This record gives sequence, C-alpha cells and structure tokens, in this order.
Amino acid sequence: MQRALITGVAIAIICSIMGLFLVLKRQSLFGDAMSHVAFGGIAIGLFTNVYPLWTAFIISVLAAIGMTKLRETAKIPPDSAIAVLLSSGLAVGLVLISISGGFRLDLFSFLFGSILLVSESDMALILIVSAGILLILSLIYKKLIYVTFDEEQAEAAGIRVRSINYLFIILSSITVIASIRLVGVLLISSLIVIPNVTALTLRKGFRTTIYISCIISTGSVILGIIVSYLANVSPSGAIVLTDTTIFFGVLIGRYMNRKIHNSKLEITASNAEA
Repeated sequence: MQRALITGVAIAIICSIMGLFLVLKRQSLFGDAMSHVAFGGIAIGLFTNVYPLWTAFIISVLAAIGMTKLRETAKIPPDSAIAVLLSSGLAVGLVLISISGGFRLDLFSFLFGSILLVSESDMALILIVSAGILLILSLIYKKLIYVTFDEEQAEAAGIRVRSINYLFIILSSITVIASIRLVGVLLISSLIVIPNVTALTLRKGFRTTIYISCIISTGSVILGIIVSYLANVSPSGAIVLTDTTIFFGVLIGRYMNRKIHNSKLEITASNAEA
C-alpha cells in the first residue's frame, strides 16, 4: 500500500500536468494512442522475453516521433494521425498475442493496471522518471505555454517550436509508459484527460488550473487505491470512477450555482421594478 500510494501520487502529478497541455493542444486522445502502441511494445517484450516496459518505452517514443514527423510532412490532421497510431499499435499487439498462443497473466496486469503489486525497483524507476519529467518541464515551461497557445507567434518570437514539440511528445510518451502500472493500457487516457477537463470547467487561470488538476488527480488516486484495498476491487477501475464522480460533481455544482445566481438576479430585477 505504501509503494502504491507513493507511486500513484507521482504518476498522478505528471499525468495531470502533461495532460493539461495535451488537452489544450487538442490532442486529448494522444494518451490513448500511446497506450495502445505501448500494448504492442509490451506484447513484443513478452514475445521476445525482454522486460515489457523497456520495449514499450522504445516503441512508444519511436511511434510518437514518427507521428509528429508524419503530421509535419504529410499535413495529416492530429486526430487522424492519432487514430492511425492507435489502431496500428493495437493490431501489432493482437497479432503477437495470437502467435504466442493467447493472453498471459502478466499481460493482463499491463492491460488493467497492477498498482498494488508495484515492486521497490518499479517505484524507484517511476519516481526518477517523474522527477526528470518535472525538471525538464520547469526548464521549458514558458516556451511550452507559448507554443501551446500560438505556435506561429512563438516561432516568430524566435522559439524553436519544432524542437519543443518533439521534446514534449517524447515526455508525453514516457508519462504514458510510467502510468501503465497504475491504471493499465485501457484506462490511461482517463487519468490524463478527466482531471484536466474537470479543472478547466472551473475557468480559473492557467497556473491555478494546473494546481486544481493535480489535486483532483492525486485525490482520486489516493482515494481509489484505498477503496480498492478495502473493497477488494480493481484499483484502476476505482481510480477512474473516483475521477469521473468528481467530474460530474463539479458539473452539477456549477449548474446549481448558476441556477442560484440566476434566481438572485431575477429577484433583484423584480425588486428593482417594484
């Protein structure tokens, strides 16, 4: 439980920060595409008896770079490039699984997450990777914000937009691979997207939105792991359901607040007319 909570908090923070930039770049499904490519990489690792996360990491980074290059040269829309990547990664995984004789137990742990089974070496690796991602983000933070909101203006200002985009896409791939242990291949996009969409609905400033997203993501992970341990249910499912519950709770809260505000305005207008 201690390893799960420490690892989960680290993953929650990097996913919420990287996810916010992906959402603002209109690449929300990138995490989903990378997770499916990682599925192909994991299948390759299991098929060749190589540690699956290493093969998933290599395949995902190469695929992310290839996708970015494809978008630049062929002028393919981002959502179309992501769709190609998603289906290709899944197809590779399914072919290798069929060749090797079907699903294996360790493959299921990657598909659905196994945060409660994280080893000390896995925890150390994820913490190091998370710290490295946060360090790099802090160094390119201002440039990345500029590129996220206006690439043309950023390029005119002398920022190396192409280099920033490639670095960001590589960091995003690493984030996805690091997060597979928490929620698995099938639910990774929810950890990247839902906390950020929830935070964005509150319509605060950029820095405040990052903080809110991190709080929501971290809270969901902690609560989800505790619930899964006590109720003996899937940790990944509990985490995503907690995230989803917070999202709908915020939507309902905003709706009720808007109704109350409108009622007050109507009462004020009625009193003024009287």
